[in-house]
Amino acid sequence: MPDTSEQLVEISRIDLDCTGPAKAIITDVKHLASYNWIEATTPTIAVPGSPARWSAPQGTRRVKKDSGLVYIAQNAARHPDSPLEPLFRSLFIEHPLFNINSIDVITDRNNIRKLLSFIKPTLNKNGLDAFTIQVEMAAETAIFCRAETATFEVIGPGEFRGFGHEFEKAYTINQVRDSTGHHRIVSYQLGGLRFLVRHETDGFVEDWKSVVEKDESTGDNLANILQSLSLSPESNTTDETSVQSKLTIKREGRAVPRESTLEIKTQVVHKPLELSEVAPQLWISQTPKLARAYHQRGIFSTPKIEDITAELKDWEQAHQDVIRELVALINCILRVTRSWGGSSTIRYDFLKDKLVIKEVERKKMLPDDLYSQWTKAIPVDVEQETSENRSAPTQKGTGTLQRTAKFG
Repeated sequence: MPDTSEQLVEISRIDLDCTGPAKAIITDVKHLASYNWIEATTPTIAVPGSPARWSAPQGTRRVKKDSGLVYIAQNAARHPDSPLEPLFRSLFIEHPLFNINSIDVITDRNNIRKLLSFIKPTLNKNGLDAFTIQVEMAAETAIFCRAETATFEVIGPGEFRGFGHEFEKAYTINQVRDSTGHHRIVSYQLGGLRFLVRHETDGFVEDWKSVVEKDESTGDNLANILQSLSLSPESNTTDETSVQSKLTIKREGRAVPRESTLEIKTQVVHKPLELSEVAPQLWISQTPKLARAYHQRGIFSTPKIEDITAELKDWEQAHQDVIRELVALINCILRVTRSWGGSSTIRYDFLKDKLVIKEVERKKMLPDDLYSQWTKAIPVDVEQETSENRSAPTQKGTGTLQRTAKFG
């Protein structure tokens, strides 16, 4: 048996030709959970939290340029020990009986964008840059974690990075005190695979569709779950089975339906923002509303909110070749990482123009208690459905994989 520490697999684009499903469209979209990061001395989230509410002033308005601290990957910046923990905590608080074994891939939206850019670099206006994605297997589920060289940046007074962050502050109203960002978790089917995708949301439009008010019984249940988990470091519990976590969780906010969520993009007026530039991002998260805000030297006119649901379906149909290759690529990744188990790394090798998957040793991505979710008993009918879904990736064509003895 070969030394698994030296195992790696290389994938080129040609490996993916004609290996995807006949049709690859997103179906069965469900909003599952959400949370806000809270400005605090220790990592703190509010569940379910709320996006900021769109509140655009009439007429023109001057917005100052972005400055100061700006997050690139807020989950990693605020909770470097386990950037994915908030996803799972909010999910199991809002859905305690959720069957995590039904999921093939758990990921941030950003990781899927990177894989799409590998398949078709022109989908990214900045082209294809080097990237790394960390992978960990929990049973048959692949957990993808962002690996960024920097999780935040500080924009100095003499630097210019646009107006996007200051525009959001001026045109939206926070619904959760001390919030620094709202994240949402959705699930859907794509090409025979079940995805759980986390993404950040800029805001929501309250008068487009009524906000789902928080059910009081659900709220009571949330409180009981939070209390029993003893997630706060200040907890006085002495129960040895209580969760040991550095993450503090508050019950605050209200559920906002996916149909009301909004992406905000700012652009100089003489360079109109084409929908094709943002369609991949919004397709991955199934975000239905878009505000294109145009300015002239920081002076913005009143933006219009667009429902782009139909346009995203059109984009999906027009890019079936790319999406089918995306499914084929993820099936390749699943085939390799499931056979290895444990941890691995996906890296784009710029010189070879290939993805390199390498088995590695790395500390666990999640607190120990969360892994028990994969060993919980599930109903027989769900087990049967999950088993059928699981067989799909290994039966699909996955291309010719080049195996190499050593890395680099």
